[in-house]
Amino acid sequence: MLSINQVKYLNSLRMGKFRDANRVFIAEGIKLVEDLLNSHFRIQVIYGTPSWIDSHQRLIASQEHVIQEITPEELKKISSLVTPNEVLAVVSYPEVPDISQEAMGNIILMLDRIQDPGNLGTIIRTADWFGIRYIFCSPDTVDVYNPKVVQATMGSIFRVNVTYKYIKLLLGDLDKTWKIYGTLAGGENIYNAELEFPAAILIGNESQGIAEEYFPLLTHRIGIPSFSAGAESLNASVAAGIVMSEFSRRLSVVGRQSSVSSQK
Repeated sequence: MLSINQVKYLNSLRMGKFRDANRVFIAEGIKLVEDLLNSHFRIQVIYGTPSWIDSHQRLIASQEHVIQEITPEELKKISSLVTPNEVLAVVSYPEVPDISQEAMGNIILMLDRIQDPGNLGTIIRTADWFGIRYIFCSPDTVDVYNPKVVQATMGSIFRVNVTYKYIKLLLGDLDKTWKIYGTLAGGENIYNAELEFPAAILIGNESQGIAEEYFPLLTHRIGIPSFSAGAESLNASVAAGIVMSEFSRRLSVVGRQSSVSSQK
């Protein structure tokens, strides 16, 4: 049985200050925990219902994790979901990686003051879809380990490296081969713009966009054209998805062209 102290501790991890103090976060639900078990993240403990444990014997047998069986009623006491989903894990914060520019690949994403947990989670999930492995967030972006963010990633949080860093410092550290693309209203139509790589894409705050202090550091200003007179703006995660899609498409074209050229 879960003790009263365990319940209090697990519920306290919904708050950022307790997550930071203990350097752990919660991953909840069958899909998230399955992705977690296949990742490099260190698990402190898994709380699972008998049905979840029985159906995942093969997966958990190969792991050296603490598994605590709990009842569905106990899961309700520690879950942040409206409908608790069989399993909850306490996960250690990963170590901040020592990132080389070579490791970052040809596309990185930078987020300036994204505030909505659902937006950040969806952006991480979309980056995973397009194979973008590094996202850099300004310190005032919503906490990546907020339960709503973790849930919205649908497991992509375990495959995409998310680091908090002052954007100005990051831009200053990039060598001159990197092109810095800022998404701005009135920017050049992304579908007509010449996109070069390696590319750093800066996505701004939901209501205020990119902070003006970054404007001088941008090498290109791009925008998504509207085909309607009624809609005023796009949701930040939707806009980020469109931009990532176009950059990834262009990069694949560049790759195919390079392949053809090398075969001649």
